[in-house]
Amino acid sequence: MSLFDREVFWPPADELVEVAERIRARVGDWPAADARWRICLTVPESPGAQDLLVFTESNHDAAAATGAAVLEVRGNRAVLTRGESRFVVEGEKSDDWLAALAAFLDCNFEPHDALVLAFAWHSGDDAKADAWPIDFATFPRVADLPASPELAFPPCPDALGLYPVLPSADWTERVLDLGVCTAQLRRKSTDADDLRHEIERAVTAGRKHQANLFINDHWREAIAAGAYGVHLGQEDVETADLQAIAAAGLRLGLSTHGYYEMLRALHFRPSYLALGAVFPTTTKVMSTKPQGLARLRRYVQLLEGRVPLVAIGGIDGKVLPDVLSTGVGSASVVRAVTEAPDTAEAVSALQANFSN
Repeated sequence: MSLFDREVFWPPADELVEVAERIRARVGDWPAADARWRICLTVPESPGAQDLLVFTESNHDAAAATGAAVLEVRGNRAVLTRGESRFVVEGEKSDDWLAALAAFLDCNFEPHDALVLAFAWHSGDDAKADAWPIDFATFPRVADLPASPELAFPPCPDALGLYPVLPSADWTERVLDLGVCTAQLRRKSTDADDLRHEIERAVTAGRKHQANLFINDHWREAIAAGAYGVHLGQEDVETADLQAIAAAGLRLGLSTHGYYEMLRALHFRPSYLALGAVFPTTTKVMSTKPQGLARLRRYVQLLEGRVPLVAIGGIDGKVLPDVLSTGVGSASVVRAVTEAPDTAEAVSALQANFSN
């Protein structure tokens, strides 16, 4: 692996590239990056979409550059602006953080996730047998977030097991009748009466089987029905009344798609985190690329014991053993159940993976 065959820094900085190359060689074999980022310590004449402009205490002119991402670092605080998105982290960093940023960008991580890993990298880590950052204490925190609810969300089992995501109350009843202990109702409807009826019916089935039934998105209806929990996406955290959900005693699951979102989600003290999408999925439009098993394994190493984890996205019976080999305690499935020729047979086969 070599970074010298392309322009990594602007202006060219051989010493930084040498350190970045040394770090890159110690963090494992990762697929080639989709985007070849250039880290600019001064503004180039024609900044482009793959330029990341870095401004520090010694370089204060954070002038806007059309099309480029901008990273402003002041002391222990870093603000990354990319288009309309803004990412803020705070934490101690090593002298090698900028070289580490280049290395993790080359590992095909998005800039905000590479920034998190760069802050987590400490001088001397390249001497370790396994140099990948997995010590949670070294990771930065996501800053500028709304306050988390005063009440913590209730806990759920450390290993939630097989976790089907189902489109209706009818499907929920069928699957819970087959012995599944954790499920989610993802009802795609704008009809208020339909939503209320489906959620109430699914919650009743959950109570009947003493199952961990989560309701996707519709937190108001979930509270009204007395659901076990709700599952929200990253975009919902800013709009949902997390205080009301916690006060009602519901568990909270949050979707995440990489390091930055995991740290952001942990700020709200959820009952579990969903990690994905592990593989390509057609059940919903994803704005992020698939994470893959190698990343999932690293996420589990970082978060295991801190919060229950659920792998999600493109998982079926063929890949389920590989997913569980990462150490994750639960895996969410959709089509592996709802499109199976024989539901009972499919559920039984999937459940068998969790009994080992």
